[in-house]
This record gives sequence, structure tokens and C-alpha cells, in this order.
Amino acid sequence: QVQLVESGGGLVQAGGSLRLSCAGSGLMFRGNTMAWYRQAPGKQRELVATIANIGATNYAESVKGRFTISRDNAKNTVYLQMNGLKPEDTGVYYCNPFGTGYWGQGTQVTVSS
Repeated sequence: QVQLVESGGGLVQAGGSLRLSCAGSGLMFRGNTMAWYRQAPGKQRELVATIANIGATNYAESVKGRFTISRDNAKNTVYLQMNGLKPEDTGVYYCNPFGTGYWGQGTQVTVSS
């Protein structure tokens, strides 16, 4: 059974930092590009960052220079370090084996101004 469990969200003031984690089953991580998405209230889910199995990364323009995606394949975990948070970063954050329909429950990030 595929499981993805996101954690690390919370309430933070603008300018603050959070580190999100996503733990998943080994099958989902091995060889897969992993992604973080977010969904703000009333908006569509958007791609935030991706990391290939060998470590190459890509970011949405809105988070470049502030967010860092990383992975630990031995722990089947992908991370999203978020610095310089802005109110527009508020939303539910999900990890996803890129291109698949597998999703966790998400973790809420709220940034106050």
C-alpha cells in the first residue's frame, strides 16, 4: 500500500522558516523524481519544486532563492526547507512522486503578515 506522510507545517510570521518532511514507502522513492506541490484556498494546486533521484532540482519562480528541496533515499524522505516565508506561501503542501496520482494528506502552512 502506498503511503506518503507530510509533516512540519505550522503557523509562522512573515520572514520565518519551516522545514517540511515527507516520508513514503520505498517503492515510491526508488528511482522516482519527487515533487512538492501546494494549494492555497480557492486556488488550484501548483508545483513548487522537484528533485530527481540523482539530485537535480527545479523550482517555481515564486520560491527560487527561498526554498530548497532535498531528499534522503536511505530514509525514503524528501524535505522542503522554506526560508523567507511570505503570506502568499500559505496553503496545504503535498509531496508527490512526480507524474503519479499518489498523494498524502498534506501539511498546512500558514504565514501571517
